[in-house]
Amino acid sequence: MNLIEEHNKCYGFFHEITGEAMRVHRKYHSGLLESAYEAALKYLLEQKGYNVERQVNLPMYWDDVQLDQTYRMDLVVNDEIILELKAVKFVDKEHRRQLFNYMHLTHTRFGMLINFGGDSLFSEWYERRPDTGEIEKVKLL
Repeated sequence: MNLIEEHNKCYGFFHEITGEAMRVHRKYHSGLLESAYEAALKYLLEQKGYNVERQVNLPMYWDDVQLDQTYRMDLVVNDEIILELKAVKFVDKEHRRQLFNYMHLTHTRFGMLINFGGDSLFSEWYERRPDTGEIEKVKLL
């Protein structure tokens, strides 16, 4: 197997999840609430054998003290991939920052930003480097 095939195999789940998100977008198009796309995508991913949790609570801490603030991650797949879903006209840097913050706070390695709000599906894939903690965009070669 060459390096390109090995790279693509390592990140193949991004492609598969995006494919299921495309199925949802083709069926429902844009204009629904984010929660509708979330429910449909959860269902399809579970049918593919993924373990998917919806609206996962993420408490905030200051050192060892839990604060009176909790966020909710849209979907968490196999306890290792955070899916941040949007149903907006345009994805902006604030949407990416939200996903990046979730990835940093949970030390999760992978994240996806998926927007159902446009005429076509938009998705970006990210990896949090275990050695540096930096988040980098992933591209299939």
